[in-house]
Amino acid sequence: MTIFIAADHRGFELKNKLIEYIQEKNIRVEDLGAYEYSFEDDYPDLAKKVAQAVLQNPKEFLGIGICGSGNGIAVSANRFKGIYCGLAFEEAQVKHMRENDHINMLALPSDYLDFEKAQRLVDAFLTTEPLQQEKYLRRLNKIDQLNHS
Repeated sequence: MTIFIAADHRGFELKNKLIEYIQEKNIRVEDLGAYEYSFEDDYPDLAKKVAQAVLQNPKEFLGIGICGSGNGIAVSANRFKGIYCGLAFEEAQVKHMRENDHINMLALPSDYLDFEKAQRLVDAFLTTEPLQQEKYLRRLNKIDQLNHS
């Protein structure tokens, strides 16, 4: 498993802490930026980097994007066919999204999470497997048929 992670200026500090946390679990993590704090960076650019990286090998790669609300990352990432990005606030929600909705990218709202809560959300994301029942696969197929232009 490889985790790709990126954050804008509002998620910059949380991203750096989460990289260390994930690495301590002996999970490969790649930082896709921002590499320095800049008030002028834009979350769509960072969401794009993570989404494109995950799409290189969706069976082995997962993504995490962080911005202030989390919603900017989620909306941007979900523009890419094959990316299923969920905005997370609760562990049970992350587990549900991973199992039922097969999210392969997690959007974290840095303005609304402390580090400990973010750790729990990431743990739920990394340890939960998508369910393979026909109804979940059928729903993903329907999502993929939606117009992404």
